[in-house]
Amino acid sequence: MKKRVVVGLSGGVDSSVAAYLLKEQGYDVIGLFMKNWHDDSVTISDECPWLEDSNDAMLVAEKLGIPFQTVDLSEEYKERIVDYMFREYQMGRTPNPDVLCNREIKFDVFMKIALGLGADFVATGHYCRKGTIEKDGKEIYQLLAGKDPNKDQSYFLCQLSQEQLSKTLFPIGELLKPEVRKIASEQNLITAEKRDSQGLCFIGKVRLPEFLQQKLAPKDGIIVEVPSDFEEYKLETPNFTSEEEELQYLASKHTYSLSDGKKIGVHHGAHYFTKGQRKGLAVGGNKEPLFVIDTDVNENIIFTGQGKSHPGLYRRGLFVKKEEIHWIREDLKLFENQKMEVMARIRYRQPLEKATIHATVSGLYVIFENPQSAITEGQFVAWYKTNELLGSGVIS
Repeated sequence: MKKRVVVGLSGGVDSSVAAYLLKEQGYDVIGLFMKNWHDDSVTISDECPWLEDSNDAMLVAEKLGIPFQTVDLSEEYKERIVDYMFREYQMGRTPNPDVLCNREIKFDVFMKIALGLGADFVATGHYCRKGTIEKDGKEIYQLLAGKDPNKDQSYFLCQLSQEQLSKTLFPIGELLKPEVRKIASEQNLITAEKRDSQGLCFIGKVRLPEFLQQKLAPKDGIIVEVPSDFEEYKLETPNFTSEEEELQYLASKHTYSLSDGKKIGVHHGAHYFTKGQRKGLAVGGNKEPLFVIDTDVNENIIFTGQGKSHPGLYRRGLFVKKEEIHWIREDLKLFENQKMEVMARIRYRQPLEKATIHATVSGLYVIFENPQSAITEGQFVAWYKTNELLGSGVIS
């Protein structure tokens, strides 16, 4: 019996080639397009309308001679992704909908539909790889970085579980992007030259402030510029009585008040801004570009600093609450007072950085060798050993 694989066809080149490769490998392949969003009023509609994508996905399935259908997951998407985004922004955190979409939609709701169609596996066009090792007589699945260093998407899958990985295939993980395009054009797939979508997972480009304005009303507030020689940046490192105290210190962020800088402008809602952001501030006349160094959603104030080396942007560590720690490799999980040297990143496309993770009674500290710019609450930190992603957590 042929093994059955359901491929999430998104209408892009990567999933098209994934479906082609699986068919070549002798699987019984079914293509499924996920419709996750109906509201065109907040998408920049010519940038990735789902209609065009589902049409391209259908044409690819036709060309490959595989069955195809569209599933409407917009209700689950709204509940699990969109509502979550609103809640996070309201609290002044910056969520990562792509990581969540993979955990909650593609590898949960979608996977259940696929298994209901008799699938042995689901497959996606992600640039990452799956490894299998045997340990203590049981199979353990590894999430490995994709071969293409420019396209590695393992970070987006940092919340997957052993159970989800066991039923997943990543057919293009061993390929480079140009090789994927070449296969698509040799097979005359309509998606061969299609640009990569740059938007919210399966929604397309969303005008974020307008999107958030549906729930979070605009409210004018003050933009404050904090000078780079602000007193608090010059304080001596205190003496610590315990390791946990030192970890807390390294992971703590600066807190600002109105009197710590000068008022330089007005914004329309602190919850529309995120740390490290430089666009959209609309304040001119500075020697160097302005960056958001912190937001206060309760007082509706944005704190900014000039230049990308402003000390307010940097810190050495971060903290993940106990309930928000996730291990893909549960067998390597740290227990209280244990630590591990890892490579870590706090956003997609960031080069991996040397760090040490420390497990404590309250959660996990990630302390970097070098200070990191714009560590942002609500985003995910992911930690690796060589090219394997071991675990992740929400930055608290």
